[in-house]
Parts: sequence; structure tokens; C-alpha cells
Amino acid sequence: MKYRSEVLLLIALVGLAGVLFSLRWALFPGSELHNEMWRFLLGDVAFLFLQVAIVTVCIDRLMRARERQATLRKLNMVIGAFFSEVGTELLKRLAQADQNLGELHKALVPSNAWKLADYNQARAFLVGHHAVMDLSACDLESIKQRLIAEKRFMLSLLGNQALLEHEAFAELLWAVTHLAEELAARSSLVGMPPNDVAHLAIDARRAYTHLCSQWLDYVRHLQTDYPFLFSLAVRTNPFDPEADAVVY
Repeated sequence: MKYRSEVLLLIALVGLAGVLFSLRWALFPGSELHNEMWRFLLGDVAFLFLQVAIVTVCIDRLMRARERQATLRKLNMVIGAFFSEVGTELLKRLAQADQNLGELHKALVPSNAWKLADYNQARAFLVGHHAVMDLSACDLESIKQRLIAEKRFMLSLLGNQALLEHEAFAELLWAVTHLAEELAARSSLVGMPPNDVAHLAIDARRAYTHLCSQWLDYVRHLQTDYPFLFSLAVRTNPFDPEADAVVY
């Protein structure tokens, strides 16, 4: 909608300039001194519309695009800190509870050969993936203790206004924070009633789904801007059972 309004404004400004230029030549075709004065005055007014069109619409749009790129670059640095501190390990532990994890082994193993089409295909696969969480297959207590230890870090991210404007990552933060609160609220994670286990499974699946999606975007960003970090992300891929940080 905003792009359409800018285009309409640009067309209107250029159109007004064209009308005034045409009117100038129609009203003052001669070269007499008194005609020249009015011709230049009308021409200056006409050029004013072109100047507004060029500066306000074109240049301003270019500046906003560059500003968005700079902001996104800074956001990706913070998102990288999240995955280094919490995200990658949490994703690996939650993936152990996904009974359909085998479907992701081949779909989410990026390499240097991956192009944009490969990431789009992987994202499409993620959208269609249905995670079935069996929490008995993962160590809930260790997840609980890790999230409690990282509570201050998570709250600092939630206080970052720029990150909250990144809607997808904000949803991830809320999902992980909620899972942490649910786990912390229980004195024991052993012998829980079936309904309570089912409730936690829903919270875990929500966090896991958001983590998968954002991890894929994060890895794509690393491949483009930070190849050396991309190499480590590939070697520690939480979806690859053969992943090994050691370089052979």
C-alpha cells in the first residue's frame, strides 16, 4: 500500500510538472523580455515538482532501503548471539523429541553448494513438516536448567525494541521464554500427569517450530556474509546425525 501511494505521488508530481512546462510554452512562445520573466518563473515552479519527486520519492526511498539493510545486518548479529548462546543447543535437544526428525535429516543439511532455491525448498519442506514431540526422548531437566541459567540473557533480548520489530524472531523469543517459564514453574518433571505432559509437548513444539525456521534463515545469512561462521554452523548442524565440529 505504501509503495503504491509513493508511485501515485511520483506520477502526480511529474504530471503537474509536465502540465506547467506545457503551459509555459503555450502562454509565452515569444522571446520578449516581459515574456521571458514569466516563462522562467513558471518554469521554476514546474521544476519544483520534479525536484520534490526526485528528492522526496526516489532518493528518500533509496535511503530507507539502505537503512533497512543496515538495521537487518545489526539484527542478524544479535540473532547470531542468540543461537550461539542458547538457540543451537536448545534446537538440538528439542529435535531429539521430534519423532519425525528423520524427515529433516536430508532436507536441512546446508552446504556451500546451496543456493537460494535450495533454501526456499528447505523452507517449503519445513512448512509441511509436522513435528510429533515425545518429551520422554529428551532431557527436560537439562533443558529447564539451561533456560533458567539463560533467563537474564533472554530478558535482555526481549527488551531490545529493534528485535521486537523483527516479527518472526520476536515470536521465537516469546515461545522459548514461555517454555522456560512452564518448565521452571514445575518443581519436578518426573511423574507428571499425562495431560500436563501433553501441555508441555505443545509448548515445546511451538518453540521447536520457530527455532527450525529461524535457524534456517540464520544459516543462510551466515553463508552470504560470514562464510567462516557458516562452516561451524554446518559442522554443528542440529539436524545432521553425522555432524562433527572437528575438521578432518
